[in-house]
Amino acid sequence: MTEENEWDNILHIRTTGRDDSIADLTRYPYEPTDYCVLERLAGSGYFSKRNTLLDYGCGKGRVDFFLAYQTKCRSIGIEYNERLYARAVQNKANAVAGGRVSLTLVDATEYAVPAAVDRVFFFNPFSVEILRIVMDHLQASYQQTPREMLLFFYYPSVFYRQYLAAESRLSLLAEIFCGDLFKESDGREEVLVYQFSCPNDSF
Repeated sequence: MTEENEWDNILHIRTTGRDDSIADLTRYPYEPTDYCVLERLAGSGYFSKRNTLLDYGCGKGRVDFFLAYQTKCRSIGIEYNERLYARAVQNKANAVAGGRVSLTLVDATEYAVPAAVDRVFFFNPFSVEILRIVMDHLQASYQQTPREMLLFFYYPSVFYRQYLAAESRLSLLAEIFCGDLFKESDGREEVLVYQFSCPNDSF
């Protein structure tokens, strides 16, 4: 049995398998984050029971259920694909940490970020054009309720890297290297951790 299946069994969920069913040029296919990467993220010290994670493009909910189980954080998964959302809801009904996870069927461009959110996860869920809109939503939430807000970008694309490097609202806090977790060398195997702030922000 693979590690992927082992963790799914422990968590009482089913999250394996890629889904390209309604992917297009702006919203990308569902591919679950490897559990070995999530283990490293859980052990990074950035998550605890005091935090609330927002997972953009949650798919079947792996990130949400795993981090809620391992770190006791609360997690919000949003997904626009109705079929994937239905799978996530089914997982929540059985998941050992399901009570700490909430799910919403919504387009990321229309989602108002709750004031409780202080951790945000991205695994290339959509284009940079949509990411720009999402950043504005994050800013609106941040300005209404200033707090520490950390953004986690796993396996960032070239386009994401270019955007993040030029985004004045973000400061690179850390790089969590994950390349050693896989047999083949891949420079993109990392999680970039950014702190969100607004220009001239005194928080």
